[in-house]
Amino acid sequence: MNFFGKTRPGPVQSMSNRQVPGSKVHPATVMAVDSGHKATPSAEAPQKSGRQSNGLKEFLWQLEGIGHGHLLDLGSARQTTITFFIERGFKVYTEDFLATWQYFLEEEAQRAKKAAAEGERPETLAETRAQRFLETTMLYPDDTFDAVLLWDILDYLDTDLMNKLAARITSLVRDGGVIFAMFHTRKPILFHRYRVMDAQNLELVPASCPFQPQRVFQNREISNLFSRFRTSKMFVGRDQLREGLFVK
Repeated sequence: MNFFGKTRPGPVQSMSNRQVPGSKVHPATVMAVDSGHKATPSAEAPQKSGRQSNGLKEFLWQLEGIGHGHLLDLGSARQTTITFFIERGFKVYTEDFLATWQYFLEEEAQRAKKAAAEGERPETLAETRAQRFLETTMLYPDDTFDAVLLWDILDYLDTDLMNKLAARITSLVRDGGVIFAMFHTRKPILFHRYRVMDAQNLELVPASCPFQPQRVFQNREISNLFSRFRTSKMFVGRDQLREGLFVK
């Protein structure tokens, strides 16, 4: 992958000239925000851990000078993360993608059960299902966002939805925008939510997850997913995590 310099094509648009995301929020996102994404209940509080993040540091460096930009967080709504970027002039939007996907699958199961009871044959093709799902969420105009926090979501999605999500995010990021993503170097035992603590550190919070990790990405696979991005950079940690930066 190519290491990139801090260059941006064209001038940064002012807020008045920018496309503003719509206000529609998927029910699963609302439920996730209200519940605070609590992990599976236990007698003890979850053991949080921190990690120094070179990827986050580079991500913030790339965002310097944007001013009042738009940021999309595809993880759970964490107040520390939201506040961190609001204080830097960003308008923050949250779409808890995994929670929304789970909510959709539960609805699909209920519809299939009802259809079977009525003697109908429900549509079950994974490709059609993924397309139907993306017609219900992340309904923002193209070129909306300056930044996306993708985290490690792609590790947990089936191949078809993973590819469609990467294509959707590509369309939502404006030229010069940047994505911050994470990839496991081996299938993880525990699922974590991520919280931005400061300009160089993340907090990893153990949480429950209805999905099992689906893959361990090779570098070429990552390059193919973000082939429309002009530059990229990877940071390999000792905790079996790779951080990726992708600039469109």
